[in-house]
Amino acid sequence: MKERIFANLYIAIDAVIANKLRSLLTALGIIFGVAAVIAMLAIGNGAQQEILDQIKLVGVNNIVVKPIVEQEETKIEEASAEKEKKKFSPGLTVRDLESIQNTIPGITKLSPEIILESTIIKSGIRRSAKLVGVEPAYFEIYNFEISDGTMFTSEHLKIGAPVCIIGNSIRSKFFPTENPIGKSIKVGPNWLTIIGVMKERYVSESSIAKLGIRDFNMDVYTPLQTVLIRYKNRDMITQNSLNPMQNFSRGRIIIITGDGGGDEDTGPAVNYHQLDRLVIQVGETESLTPTAEILSRLLERKHYGVVDYEIEIPELLLKQQQRTNDIFNYVLGAIAGISLLVGGIGIMNIMLASVLERIKEIGLRLAIGAQKTDIIQQFLFEAVMISISGGIIGVALGITLAVLVSSFANIPTVISFTSIILSFGVAATVGLIFGIAPARKAALQDPITSLRYE
Repeated sequence: MKERIFANLYIAIDAVIANKLRSLLTALGIIFGVAAVIAMLAIGNGAQQEILDQIKLVGVNNIVVKPIVEQEETKIEEASAEKEKKKFSPGLTVRDLESIQNTIPGITKLSPEIILESTIIKSGIRRSAKLVGVEPAYFEIYNFEISDGTMFTSEHLKIGAPVCIIGNSIRSKFFPTENPIGKSIKVGPNWLTIIGVMKERYVSESSIAKLGIRDFNMDVYTPLQTVLIRYKNRDMITQNSLNPMQNFSRGRIIIITGDGGGDEDTGPAVNYHQLDRLVIQVGETESLTPTAEILSRLLERKHYGVVDYEIEIPELLLKQQQRTNDIFNYVLGAIAGISLLVGGIGIMNIMLASVLERIKEIGLRLAIGAQKTDIIQQFLFEAVMISISGGIIGVALGITLAVLVSSFANIPTVISFTSIILSFGVAATVGLIFGIAPARKAALQDPITSLRYE
């Protein structure tokens, strides 16, 4: 039995080699189909990876609390009455952080942030940048890595030490030829000692626009207490905060309109929030919405009924992008599948034509003792060999196309081993399926009629 199978395989190989051009033309459909599958899946996987990177930048299972500086408008005769009704809110402060930590279960990490617009000065070079007061949990939540140096220590956090971790772009700008670790850099009015450099984090312009992500590589990170002690603490009472009008309208713009027309604007609303952002990471995705509801009630009570904050769940923002990417993958897969289907039909057509060309050969084999199963095996082997050969060439072409797309079109591509195995297996299956009809047609030939065929 084995000898017959190997003999039929040898005959099939000999027939394919004897008709190289025809075999190549037959395989073209499979070649382009497999190449399309690999290239398109690589593009789809690249888009998927980019979205996952965006999720990491925004944070997984995160609830983001942002302060709001309210704006209101009222008439002058209502101002005194409203004054008695207005409730004072302390704003988003470190005290809220402690209450959340001690009250709400299921929270794994808390990351308060204070963001100040500042300038960096070093060796006569001046550059605007953001000074971000954070705690170590910030780097864990956003999956940031330190390429050089160390993280803030508990002593740094406790005393508000004048230390910082700089973004990779700041290192390239101010320390192009030297190691910045241990060096000092002037950020705003204070000198900070650099103890670490962040690993470069690529952020596309689309991510910045859609998700509100800033360029982390241009930020300077310092302990939260360092900002509160050495830079700015909006929770402290100052002369401005004691101003009667500002005390009345703390956190609001009051536009007073009188009967005589003309509006009087008391000036821009004052940001009285101690924190600029609070990120809360929960352990389970299912807990996001319930935790956000509890958090809303807690903050409303802590802020005396004044809703001067907004709560966001970035995961909801990214779900639509994920769905769009899935649809994109389905479309690409459908196009690639159609390409393979067309290739399979091409194999069947050429093999049927091949049967007509080789009727005498088939009749001769049947006349000298070959069985119908031998004829079927021969033509199936030919079809599968053409498909596998086309699959190998298609894999090479698909990988090349994916690399070219990534290089010249600046589109991220990820070539997976699974897509290669899948497309290769589909190619062999297509050859087998579409080779059955020609093989059966060849086996059903009458030997005497075939020998007389001209």
